[in-house]
Amino acid sequence: MNKILEVKNLAFAYEKDHPVLKGVSFSCAPGEYVCLIGHNGSGKSTLAKILMGLLPNFEGDVSLFSLPLDRENLYRIRAREGIVFQNPDNQFVGTTVEDDIAFGLENKNIKTEEMRALVEKAAKDVGMSDFLGHEPENLSGGQKQRVAIAGVLAMKPDLIIFDEATAMLDPKGKKEVNGVIKKLRQENPEIALISITHDIEEAYSSGRVIVLSDGAIIGDGEPKKLFKDEEILKKAKLGVPFLLQAKKAFHERGLDIPDEVDSLQKLEDFLW
Repeated sequence: MNKILEVKNLAFAYEKDHPVLKGVSFSCAPGEYVCLIGHNGSGKSTLAKILMGLLPNFEGDVSLFSLPLDRENLYRIRAREGIVFQNPDNQFVGTTVEDDIAFGLENKNIKTEEMRALVEKAAKDVGMSDFLGHEPENLSGGQKQRVAIAGVLAMKPDLIIFDEATAMLDPKGKKEVNGVIKKLRQENPEIALISITHDIEEAYSSGRVIVLSDGAIIGDGEPKKLFKDEEILKKAKLGVPFLLQAKKAFHERGLDIPDEVDSLQKLEDFLW
């Protein structure tokens, strides 16, 4: 299997004798949608910083696109990955939405006509075509994150890392961003997506979940199976996705919901 990311025996400590990550190993294939989830203090934020090349002094092996993650390869790696950060207000550099989406392309000396086409397509992909002339500061949180995603998409990455990208958004903003991710998976199935999150609803809708607790991986697998493992959820201090809670409640009242009903929309359709 081709691997877009491979992590082997990764360990990291900010202070000696206080490890934050302990022997973490996993890989990610092209087109996979992986959620790294864990409670505060689980090590997921530190892992995110390492994957983004922000913490170089780690032990173990990390490679992206078959290149070791080190100072020598960092530029080549970053040319193929995009990052969407937690705070949407910290990601803007342009005076308009269009300028912001185009920023990365300008640094690559893309011709004006090609740049305009890439910007327009990226804006369309995230539902922001009507906002190209707007100032970013006047957008909602969800709209700002969609613009950030558009800026990443315009660069045609092979991997996008979402670093708690919905953590600061209201429910409407979260729904907007998760909708964009769903659309991305459908229209750009070749792009790998890694989301570092504490949002169990987002994780449940992903293709694969990796659960971190106390700096180690305690679960790795398909969300629909993993979130039924009460021992893992308890150890990681994670809740149960709403869909599974609803299914359990209906079961206790004598109504069994089929396994094929694997989303809230399908549950609504089944019930009504």
